Amino acid sequence: MKQVKLLTVGSANMDMVLRMTRVPMAGETLLDPNGAMVHIAGGKGANCAVAAAKLGADSMLCARLGADANGKSLFDTYTEYKVNTRYVKVDRTTNTGMAAILLEANGANRIVVYPGANRTLSVEDAAEAIASRPDALCLQLETPFEVTLEAAKMAAARGIPVILDAAPADRTISFREFPTLEIFSPNEIETEIYTGIVPTGSESCMRAALALSRMVKAKYYVIKLGARGAFIFDGRLCHMVPSYNVRALDTTAAGDAFTAALAVAYCEGGCSDILTAVRFANAVGALTVTKVGASKSLPTREEVVSFLSEVARP
Repeated sequence: MKQVKLLTVGSANMDMVLRMTRVPMAGETLLDPNGAMVHIAGGKGANCAVAAAKLGADSMLCARLGADANGKSLFDTYTEYKVNTRYVKVDRTTNTGMAAILLEANGANRIVVYPGANRTLSVEDAAEAIASRPDALCLQLETPFEVTLEAAKMAAARGIPVILDAAPADRTISFREFPTLEIFSPNEIETEIYTGIVPTGSESCMRAALALSRMVKAKYYVIKLGARGAFIFDGRLCHMVPSYNVRALDTTAAGDAFTAALAVAYCEGGCSDILTAVRFANAVGALTVTKVGASKSLPTREEVVSFLSEVARP
């Protein structure tokens, strides 16, 4: 099987994960003897790139880091996971991006992102990376919109499939400016924000997917539904793909891992088998939530293959 060459143009953050029994109410001070704080490599773009590398892809990351200790730590992490860092640049005018993640005991999280150097990512950075002619381009919305939009246009003009993870959600975005995407993939909360429809079942997912199709042109719309799996719509037909039953410890990076796995498997299948790609992505997303943290929780190809062989047993 040919190794997929996947480019991610996106964010790179240092995640400050605050583990707690529950999130305190407004005005409440909560003493949590079972809590903890850890710093872990994160950022939607970097998570996607690391996940793709761990799944066996030739994974390239185009991002900006600050000239600080967090930036050095993140760069070392990408090197450790064999991410191609040729297009990772250092900006000396600001700090590395950071995210504060409040993680409850039930696995639910709340995230606030401080962009930092991510805001200095430029169209020129993206153009240089896209010139390497990857098999596919993964994008998110944590970096300047102009960069994301122009990257999509440049890739589409070269016939490179574009996969947009529509997060974080922003109602002000005009997706009509984008060229036709290969895959447009929001999660259930983002879908509700964009469409006003809560995708709870097949009927509401279908209505939401139709609403999305009127907002953005894409070959496939893949709505990530967390523990319930994913919903696929191609403009005519739809398919609900169930997830796998696992014990969730931390949902951080599950969506990023899903997107990376979707892109890798889709390209490996010759960009023709979306159903198999989503099933594979569901397995990767499920494995990701069984561990705490972003980059550290992302499974390897071997772990995914082993997991799928286990769940396939009668």
